[in-house]
Amino acid sequence: MTTEERRERIVDAADRLFYSRGIGQVGMDAVRDESGVSLKAIYREFPSKEDLVLAVLERRHRMWVAGVEGAVARAGNPRERLLAVYDFLAEWFSEKDFRGCGFINAWGELGAASSRVAEAVRAHKRSFQEQVDRLVAEAGGPPTLGPQLAILAEGAQTTAAIARSPDAAAAAREAARTLIDAAL
Repeated sequence: MTTEERRERIVDAADRLFYSRGIGQVGMDAVRDESGVSLKAIYREFPSKEDLVLAVLERRHRMWVAGVEGAVARAGNPRERLLAVYDFLAEWFSEKDFRGCGFINAWGELGAASSRVAEAVRAHKRSFQEQVDRLVAEAGGPPTLGPQLAILAEGAQTTAAIARSPDAAAAAREAARTLIDAAL
């Protein structure tokens, strides 16, 4: 197994475990068991659990960006591209293992204790805001619309996780449509 394959195997296992059980509930022994990689090799790749959490968040960030961009690319006009963000959320919320936003979850568990995790979460949320702001600009909307649409998406993520229902995506999409219609 190459170093990259081993690293990916560790991050895959940690992501599954952290997302399903919570970061604090998962020890490195569980990551070892899930990944099939020795503790020595895990610690060679990730000197601390925090380093592994950051690698998982980096991976989740790439997945998020690709998912949003994919949904947007499938949409037609700029207005539909804005609404495609909520279509992406609807698909994600309907996944069997959906447990909310991994970044919000990490913030709740580690945001106060780990400045590195807190900054990774902030960077991810800034990146999403920038994605939405670009879509608003492409649609010819006012700069105030971007934060309004992003907060709807953020609230939908939390609501869907707590309610264990994908319905929040449709409600957020409808609210976004109202805001977009008013702004454009």
